[in-house]
Amino acid sequence: MKVLVTGSKGYIGSVLTEELIKKKYDVVGLDTGYFLDCAIGKLEENYKFFNKDIRDIQEEDLKDIESVIHLAALSNDPLGEFNPKLTEEINLKATIKLASLCKSQGVGRFVYVSSQSMYGISNIDIELDEYKSEKNPITSYAKTKWEAEQELKKMCDQHFCVVSFRPSTVFGFSPRLRCDIVFNSFVACAYTTQLIEVKSDGTPWRPVIHIKDVCKALLIGLEAPKNNLNGNSYNIGYKNGNYSVRELAEAASRSIPGSKLLFTGEHVDSRTYRVSFKRIFEELGEWFKPDWDLDKGAQELVKAFDKVNFNEETFRGMKTNRLIKLKQLSSQNKLDSDLRWI
Repeated sequence: MKVLVTGSKGYIGSVLTEELIKKKYDVVGLDTGYFLDCAIGKLEENYKFFNKDIRDIQEEDLKDIESVIHLAALSNDPLGEFNPKLTEEINLKATIKLASLCKSQGVGRFVYVSSQSMYGISNIDIELDEYKSEKNPITSYAKTKWEAEQELKKMCDQHFCVVSFRPSTVFGFSPRLRCDIVFNSFVACAYTTQLIEVKSDGTPWRPVIHIKDVCKALLIGLEAPKNNLNGNSYNIGYKNGNYSVRELAEAASRSIPGSKLLFTGEHVDSRTYRVSFKRIFEELGEWFKPDWDLDKGAQELVKAFDKVNFNEETFRGMKTNRLIKLKQLSSQNKLDSDLRWI
């Protein structure tokens, strides 16, 4: 099967393309290249690649493509707030354009990587279901992900299978690592400083998922029968996979003996939610069998940090923090105000 992966040079894309190649898929990558030079580990990039902005996708880019996994986006809440107008253009309008072109060109499957951020501020006494629970997106990123899902569902039919996966907050090593996501940040902080600083009081809830288990779920979008997937949305996470920020910090600290925890409480984090993963295990459990947990993922990060001589400069710098990288490219006049290359 010939598969187009948008955002192939990002945090998840760099791992996903390698997993697809291992499984003998014919991979085509598309990425605008904001983070091409952010690699800190060995890359497997032996696949056809288009260096292109997702907003500029054309029919010819989809020649002979059978399935698409759509990752490309301004990809978290702070990054989405960098420019809300552009977040809408990239995360929503470009997504709908891509899906429309896919449908017209006979692409059979469209696997959309959505987000649990759409749940926003919620009642933490209940676990949030994909369909019954209220959506309360409070950021541009969350709003565009929710709106894109709704539009995509209108497109699916017997010839065009659309499935949306909503990953928990992702953790784990990638050659293009991100340290601006919670658990990776905690482990990196402990590794480089022996101290984990938590800006909140540690009480907000966060579901999490390892990057390779995310890839495993996305592969289901290519391999499971279409009737099991078409028009559906799934939260991706673990059974009992909701953790308080304090629990995440404690797990990170366990990976670095002697590291300490400091809860400053200086920020009130209103984003707190607990998510149900019942649906993915009930409906796709034949295929979705996760392999990772927090402690195993933390150990993987530590081993990778040892291997690449990871330090505090890398932890806090542009290679592992996406907003810092985009601001640097803009300040160097490499990107214009629309985040297009100059």
